Amino acid sequence: MQPGNMTLEIKDIKNNSKGTVSLSETVFANRASEAAVHSYVVSFLANQRQGTHATKTKGMVSGGGRKPYKQKHTGRARQGSIRSAQWRGGGIIFGPQPRDYSINLPKSMKRVALYKALTMKLADNEIVLLDSLAIEKPRTRDMMQVLHDLGLSGKSALLILAESDANVTLSVRNIPGVDVVRVSDLNAYYVTAYNNIVFTADALKKLQESGEAV
Repeated sequence: MQPGNMTLEIKDIKNNSKGTVSLSETVFANRASEAAVHSYVVSFLANQRQGTHATKTKGMVSGGGRKPYKQKHTGRARQGSIRSAQWRGGGIIFGPQPRDYSINLPKSMKRVALYKALTMKLADNEIVLLDSLAIEKPRTRDMMQVLHDLGLSGKSALLILAESDANVTLSVRNIPGVDVVRVSDLNAYYVTAYNNIVFTADALKKLQESGEAV
């Protein structure tokens, strides 16, 4: 990004300059608090939890229908059931039970969090814009060469495409720290999870059009 000017340099996969493009202030100059990004990341991670963990309480464990021995005169502590928690095979006290961890946020808040995350990435010069990203056939070596030419070799990076591209997806799946996502699926968590963000020109255009339409 050029200081004081909302533009971003466009490059090809060989890292050659192909001009500049104007950036939307709505998307890349968002004044929202970083707390919005934090709230979204927390909700995103919470929504990934299945919440299917469960343990059996005393009432769920089979057996133990009768008193193991009489109440008095045995010299032992009184017991009502061999399925109480202190017995081997007994129920679990205060163990985890199935629950819903999901946190719902308004769509407007999700959008604000995404734009704030992108604003911070732009300020840190961690956004790369490509005129296009086309791979003739799925080949990890070709994609690694592209990342090397862009100065992203060995760094975590998220490639953002306008539409799904099987060749690109298959080419990055064996590269640690590198992933690909459609711009329509982009969110604040993905932006913050990677050190570098790589947009294609079509993906950026689609993102900015959706931002200006709000």
